[in-house]
Amino acid sequence: MSRAFVKEDSTEPPLVVPRAPLPAGTPNYVTPRGLALLHDERATLEAARPDPELAGGAAALAAHNARLSALDARIASAVVLDSARLPHDEVRFSALVTLREESGDEKRYRVVGVDEADARSGRIAFTAPLAVALSGRRVGDAVTLRQPSGERELEITHIDYTQE
Repeated sequence: MSRAFVKEDSTEPPLVVPRAPLPAGTPNYVTPRGLALLHDERATLEAARPDPELAGGAAALAAHNARLSALDARIASAVVLDSARLPHDEVRFSALVTLREESGDEKRYRVVGVDEADARSGRIAFTAPLAVALSGRRVGDAVTLRQPSGERELEITHIDYTQE
């Protein structure tokens, strides 16, 4: 490949994919599992440090260091919540909530930090609309979730604070 198409001394800042946003003024609550995952991510990223001597290595190293810096900031701002200190008879951070839909189908969701959220595996960020609607509710309470397809009524059938 011709060196004419390679930017060696770019003054452009490196592209850093932003982490999941937190609303302004919202603490970065994490579960113990979530904090461990952040530390694992950091260790993996640190182990994959690019070689600045290779072609494009300086730009790759700058991007790598920017990602590390963003991750370090997220770890530094993490607030681990002790679920033992939360009321277990209502939905709060780290609760595993079982919901029954009008059809009778049940789904389970765990309320977690924004970095740990993964809707496919049933982990929803505490800032997500469903988590906000569930917060403070108890077994037997109904929650109406508004979606583009219409409203869904969900009943809380179980709340569990056992951590995996």
